[in-house]
Amino acid sequence: MTIQLIVTHPGGAHKDDFLACGLLAHLHGAPIHRRDPTDADLANPSICVVDIGGVHDPKLNNFDHHQFPRDAPPLCALSLVLQSIGLYEDALSFCSWLRPAEWLDTLGPDETAKLMGIPRRALGELNSPLDSSLLNRFANQTELNPESTVYQVMCMVGADIVNYLRSLRQRLDYLKTHAQYWAVETDEGPVHALYLEKNDVIADSPSFGIYAFIESEGKESEIQALVYPDRRGDGYGLTRYADSQRLDFSQIESLDEVRFAHKRGFVAKVSTTDPTRLKALLELAVVKKNG
Repeated sequence: MTIQLIVTHPGGAHKDDFLACGLLAHLHGAPIHRRDPTDADLANPSICVVDIGGVHDPKLNNFDHHQFPRDAPPLCALSLVLQSIGLYEDALSFCSWLRPAEWLDTLGPDETAKLMGIPRRALGELNSPLDSSLLNRFANQTELNPESTVYQVMCMVGADIVNYLRSLRQRLDYLKTHAQYWAVETDEGPVHALYLEKNDVIADSPSFGIYAFIESEGKESEIQALVYPDRRGDGYGLTRYADSQRLDFSQIESLDEVRFAHKRGFVAKVSTTDPTRLKALLELAVVKKNG
C-alpha cells in the first residue's frame, strides 16, 4: 500500500509526533497535514493518522495512543510507529532517549523526573534551542511537503533513526559470530577484553555497536578493555571499557609501537596488529595493586 498522506494533530507539537511523522515521511515521502482527521482518513490505509483520532490500528495505519487505559504501558505515537516497522524492541534497547520520551508524553514531566531519578527542573535544563526551534517550526505549519525545509529536516532525523537501528542490528549479528573474548593473564589477575579483528566489513567504523553488543550479551561487569582496529590507521585502539581503573594506557606511551596514549590513561593507539603483542600491551597497561 502506497502512503499518500500523513495526518497529525494541529496546535502544539511534541517530540513523539514530530519523530513519528519524521519516520513516516522518510519511509514514504508523503506530505504531512496538521489537522483533525476525518472518518474517511481513519478508514483509508493509504493515510497515516498519527497521535490523534483515538484509534490504534496498524493495518489501517492509525497510530494514536490517547485512548489507551490509564494503566497501559507508556506507549506514545512514536512507539506505535516503531512497532509497525519492526524496530521498536531494538529502539527501546539501544536508544536511551526513547523511554524518557514515552514517559514524558504519557505520564507528564513530574512522573518522568521521578522515574529518571532527577529533579523536575532538570528536564527543562536538558532541552536545547534545537528542541524548541524544530518543534515550534513544526507546530506553526498546517501543511508540509517535500519542498519544505522543516519536512526535509524531519526526513533527515527519521532516516538517521532507521539507518542507525538497522545497521546496528546488522553489526550486532556480525559481532555475535566474530567478536572474541580475551582473558589476558597478568600478575594482578586476568584482564578481560573484547577483541575485534580488522576486515572490510568493519573498516569504516570499527567501534560501532561494541558497547551495545556487550550490554546485549550481559557482559558489562566482566569486560575491562576493548581492542579494535584503528579507524585512522593500520593499527589498533586499546580502550578502557566502562572506564575500568585496572588499566592505565599512559604506562605504555614510551613503547615504539605506541602512536598515542592519553595522559589520563583511558585510550592508546598502537601500530601493531599482532594479537599476541596486543595482549602483551594490555598486560603492561595493568595498574599494579601496590603501585
